[in-house]
Amino acid sequence: MLRLILGGAALQRCGITAFLSVASAAEVTFSNRRLVFPRIAKPSFAVILLALLFSTYALADSGADIYKTKCSACHGKNGAGDTMLGKNLKLRPLGSDDVQERSDDELFTIISKGKNRMPPFDRKLSKDQIHDVVKYIRSLKK
Repeated sequence: MLRLILGGAALQRCGITAFLSVASAAEVTFSNRRLVFPRIAKPSFAVILLALLFSTYALADSGADIYKTKCSACHGKNGAGDTMLGKNLKLRPLGSDDVQERSDDELFTIISKGKNRMPPFDRKLSKDQIHDVVKYIRSLKK
């Protein structure tokens, strides 16, 4: 079974039949490796695609969200390094003067390339996402 969820719409595939559910359910069938949408589904699908295209910034993760998913396991919820991993690695609090005195470019480089035992995130996060994380780190200043 394949299930794809796009901005409130769910595309679910079971065998050769898929179901697109938006406001009303519409059946979508696969024919010769092509999706065949019934007339009712075409306008709904077009609206969903347009909404996704024009709302990329609304759907984008903020620096805090990215930090929570990628950084908090080591650096802690509030950047204090108070997790088991953070204590074992002897991480400095991100709000400390030592970290906050670094330039944005230095923090960007550390996040993207890694440092000591910290892994690089340049292949996991976009440049914009890393800049958002740097802004979030700035908000942790004591």
